[in-house]
Amino acid sequence: MEVLPAIDLLGGRCVRLVQGRYDRVLQYEGDPLEVAESFRRRGATWLHVIDLDGARDGRIANLDTLRRLAQTGMKIEFGGGVRDEAAIQAALDAGATRVIVGTRALQDWAWFKTLVHMAAYMDKVVLGLDAKLGKLSIRGWQEDTQRGVIDIARAVSNWPLSTICYTDIGRDGMLLGPNIESIRAVSEATSVPIVAVGGVTDLEDVRRLSQLNLAGIVIGRAIYEETIDLVEALRVAHRSDEPK
Repeated sequence: MEVLPAIDLLGGRCVRLVQGRYDRVLQYEGDPLEVAESFRRRGATWLHVIDLDGARDGRIANLDTLRRLAQTGMKIEFGGGVRDEAAIQAALDAGATRVIVGTRALQDWAWFKTLVHMAAYMDKVVLGLDAKLGKLSIRGWQEDTQRGVIDIARAVSNWPLSTICYTDIGRDGMLLGPNIESIRAVSEATSVPIVAVGGVTDLEDVRRLSQLNLAGIVIGRAIYEETIDLVEALRVAHRSDEPK
């Protein structure tokens, strides 16, 4: 299981939103590249980078920062404002390893299905599923839908997606611990690898999540506020890959 430290970009700076709310922004010091380098020095090989400006406004706004982050040599999962094929390609060209598509996927399912099965994008596209109480939200979590996260996870079970990035909005940025039961339910509904986002606070959370057969977990605020040691989190997560 991989640990993906989070870098959320708003106005070119590292921030965290509490429960996805743009009126509850936690500012963190440090240039994004310096922050990424600090993660790399501690052993991380992946970054989870979200363009919050792009997610809110519907178009990627931080490509230049993505290019800078790619200079670290780390693998990057990138999302926020990715609403068409041109945006996906732009993110890949800027250095993203895989690209998250959420809003457009749910709004135009036929387009998304065709895209995922194109040779150029097989295993490079991530389906972003962001949910409140099991129901999906779109447009940077500003608009709720009545579509169920389990139904969508099940529907893409055999698609050539890189991963599903599943975010529990109610836990994101709250330091309340992950919603283990909802993460388990999503992971059991599909054969697509799951990256879980939201609520990871301490090493015990990492240990619990490592029992769920996940591809990865995203940790943000807990690293920035030092309630979790990234080196130790990586050690615990990678231990889950060892043969039993």
